[in-house]
Amino acid sequence: MFSASFVWWLVALILGAAALMDLRARRWANAAFWLILTLVFAGGDWVIAETKSGNRLPTQLVGVGVIVIALLAGSGRMTRAATVDADRPRREATARRLGHRLFGPALLIPAVTAVLVLPSVLGSYFGVDGSFLLGKDSPTLVALAIACAVALVAALRVTGSRPAQAVVESARLLDALSWAIVLPMLLAALGNVFTATGVGEVIAALVTRAVPAGNVFGYVLAYGLGMMLFTIIMGNAFAAFPVVTAGIALPLLIEQHNANAAVIGAIGMLTGYCGTLLTPMAANFNMVPAILLELKSPYGVIRAQWPTAVVLAVVNIALLYFLAFR
Repeated sequence: MFSASFVWWLVALILGAAALMDLRARRWANAAFWLILTLVFAGGDWVIAETKSGNRLPTQLVGVGVIVIALLAGSGRMTRAATVDADRPRREATARRLGHRLFGPALLIPAVTAVLVLPSVLGSYFGVDGSFLLGKDSPTLVALAIACAVALVAALRVTGSRPAQAVVESARLLDALSWAIVLPMLLAALGNVFTATGVGEVIAALVTRAVPAGNVFGYVLAYGLGMMLFTIIMGNAFAAFPVVTAGIALPLLIEQHNANAAVIGAIGMLTGYCGTLLTPMAANFNMVPAILLELKSPYGVIRAQWPTAVVLAVVNIALLYFLAFR
């Protein structure tokens, strides 16, 4: 049976390969950045076990590591490997030869993930334990990791490349994405910090002062715009959702005015995603594609998305108002 530890070790293996290649290329800052992340992922189970036993030193060392990688990212010393286009004609010829078969391995990732997760989901409906393969600890994440491994094997078979080429390309991609790749994880952690420190209560107090008592539309508007604003700041609707929902939706809409919690949660989250379309903090959605597609402007994706985000936000806020109180 696979577990989440399998995923962390797989990630540590890829990060370690990137660190090793940067060491060989004498890109010291890059190597230190990936090496620290390698140690954090490889030692995750040990850190959790020590923390549960009362030893907080490993957790504090991880905190120091996070500060160091933040300093490395802000120092400007992390450089990208020089692009070598000597084999560009060969790669273009290979792409023309393989055609649409190149998309096959990529499509395997969602397909295999769904196939692996379905037994767990369906088993819960019929009272059957479907966790025999993925376990009960983050089964979707484990399924995604297995699907990526299957897709890798398929990609090697389709392209005829050696496994070592996959490691080289993974390291090259990590260097291209650089520090932005860890931004979603750090922002998700920031959401938990905001929730634990009572930011939601502060937001509720501010909205109560700004919106006249009993003004349902004002509360809905504050909730929708709050989801967008916090997502723009934090880069992740999942991080914004507990803060804004606990601060506005739960006390002012659901408890005071009997709003439908399912409608508030579903459309509220979708409204938060409108903020995702507008912010560079959502690096994995907006900045990484600009790098991979080699766009002239790093904000080209956001410029293309903002009209859609604004229209969707207006529609979502209207749906919240008309559907949550039926």
